[in-house]
Amino acid sequence: MLLDRIDIHPTHSHGDFKLRSGKSFPFGATMVPGGVNFSIFSSHATSCTLVLFQKGASEPMEEIPFPEEFRIGNVYCMIVFDLDVENIEYGYRMDGPNNFHDGQWFDKSKILMDPYAKVIGGRDVWGEIPNWDDTYQHRARIAYDDFDWEHDRPLEIPPEDQIIYEMHVRSFTAHPSSGVKHPGTFAAIREKIPYLKELGVNAVELMPVYEFDEFENSRPSPITGEMLYNYWGYSTVGFFAPKAGYAATGKLGMQMDELKTLVKELHKNGIEVILDVVFNHTAEGNENGPTISFRGIDNKTYYMLTPEGYYFNFSGCGNTINCNNPIVRNVVLDCLRYWASEYHIDGFRFDLASILGRDPWGAPLANPPLLETLAFDPILANCKLIAEAWDAGGLYQVGSFPAFGRWAEWNGKYRDAIRKFIKGDCTVGEMAQRIQGSPDLYAWQGRAPATSINFITAHDGFTLADMVSYNDKHNEANGENNNDGANDNESWNCGAEGWTDDPGINALRSRQMRNAIAIMMVSQGVPMLLMGDEIGRSKNGNNNTYCHDSELNWLNWEFLGTNAELFRFVKNCIAFRKAHPVLRNHNHFRNQDYAGSGNLDITWHGTQVWNADWSEHSRTIAFMLCGKHAREATEKDNDIYVAMNMHWESIWFDIPGLSDGKKWYVFANTACASPQDSWVPGTEPVLENQQGLLLGDRSVVILVSR
Repeated sequence: MLLDRIDIHPTHSHGDFKLRSGKSFPFGATMVPGGVNFSIFSSHATSCTLVLFQKGASEPMEEIPFPEEFRIGNVYCMIVFDLDVENIEYGYRMDGPNNFHDGQWFDKSKILMDPYAKVIGGRDVWGEIPNWDDTYQHRARIAYDDFDWEHDRPLEIPPEDQIIYEMHVRSFTAHPSSGVKHPGTFAAIREKIPYLKELGVNAVELMPVYEFDEFENSRPSPITGEMLYNYWGYSTVGFFAPKAGYAATGKLGMQMDELKTLVKELHKNGIEVILDVVFNHTAEGNENGPTISFRGIDNKTYYMLTPEGYYFNFSGCGNTINCNNPIVRNVVLDCLRYWASEYHIDGFRFDLASILGRDPWGAPLANPPLLETLAFDPILANCKLIAEAWDAGGLYQVGSFPAFGRWAEWNGKYRDAIRKFIKGDCTVGEMAQRIQGSPDLYAWQGRAPATSINFITAHDGFTLADMVSYNDKHNEANGENNNDGANDNESWNCGAEGWTDDPGINALRSRQMRNAIAIMMVSQGVPMLLMGDEIGRSKNGNNNTYCHDSELNWLNWEFLGTNAELFRFVKNCIAFRKAHPVLRNHNHFRNQDYAGSGNLDITWHGTQVWNADWSEHSRTIAFMLCGKHAREATEKDNDIYVAMNMHWESIWFDIPGLSDGKKWYVFANTACASPQDSWVPGTEPVLENQQGLLLGDRSVVILVSR
């Protein structure tokens, strides 16, 4: 019987609270028979006190010092019995040395949040102004988990079959036009799953959903007077806790269940969930930032410090987490294991991931232990690991990120090449590499085409519509005199800066957007689509909308009607990619005929068949994929021919002949008006002249054999 267990009996007391020496692992607050086990690490603290609050109370109801005998090594651990776990909040006070130049910031007057807290209060409702007089702003709570997953498990879609949709949880449904019951929440996304299925994506990449403070650096806009927030959330308060303000039930403390329900429903509909995670810095900022958690618990362990005690700032956000310290490495590993096992998350995208490969003094490591640990961890074995392979300190590792056979990369070189090519600047030689899954970057390392996450736009930068409408960024609304955001956008406004009524310019912009989508969907690797690009979402030329809770970031669902033709084109291109395994190979092309088809797996052409123009000034290129080589000749597919003309004049292309009585059919021609610009796969019309075609200026044609 439970009462016969010796470990449920207290051995100590403090006032009315019964205590017992706790378990050192796991860290955090964990329910155990009869009570709660509290465990926290600090290598430099001289004492630790558990601070207990009634939920929402301004003053603690009790403070319980950890007896010295409850300390195991550098871990304070204690069981407190008979707690009302659903109605308490907890924190810690740490005492120890306070010497800035030695990197020690202990201050017993501050109440510190548990870095392992699974639920965090204090910002329960999005945008609700907090009580700034509260001495404990971000409050750790105890997770009560009885969620029924109903046999759900991660989907484990092969990487090359993924089509990723990058989205912001709040922005996706915050606009009144979304028509959802609880705008801007996890619950609202569930209502839009039919839309995601119709579009055809099979993975959503959620911008940060960890607990963050939208009021960090909040301020009125000097331009509009609107409140500017920490909107994107790239400033983590708690790595283990979902953001309460993103949950319709956050005010009830049910954000865990709401997010898990979303994951389960997405999985039921064949859609994976990738989390954008930020392990490069925290919300504690620089030397003038707030003390929330890590700084007061063990500043010298958790952050990278200069010899004088200042913070290294490779993140551009004030501090840099000391990720290759063994203690911090374990925090990251524990966090990812938790999300993979307890939330069934399918993968992670690591913000400014190159920081994770720096040593405690900032130098890049040849074999970073954290990246290796994550690559070979048994719990994360089938999770996608995606690196943003650069950081704010100037380290750029696209093509050279320490991958250990596991890591994929946001391919910034793909983005730049496609943007340059469609406006007529990029060399066709580089385009050929990017279309093939960037073998120049990855094949020599034995890394597959799916290493390359192919994107043309992302949350950080122009949308697709703005990329073809603005030559320069227009970030004045951010209140930073247009000095923030990137200047090298490789965009082209097609003849007018911003919105215009000129029908010729608008037609060209529409064609350029379709060119970009078409090229991305026939490229080897993993395509990633930015939320709203499928319906022409604009941010009015602002390429750094990190602070706006407004229509600059929200998805206006009215565009689904206004730009229905673009949506149809994107949807057809996604369907075409999914219908043809030759577009989704696991390995790089060999440039050989190993299937005995009479053609190489990939062949290159120009305006003349078999004769590509690789000259520096060429703006035309075409390629053909042999369907008998699909998936390394393990599957049969149609042949596919793609011709691209980024010249300002129409050009005639001869096209390869087909054998066995087959003919070419036209899947897409971006020079045509809708609905002739694309077709539902399987319904494509036959090409009238099987010898060649006139390719319109700045256009792409995709043919399929049957």
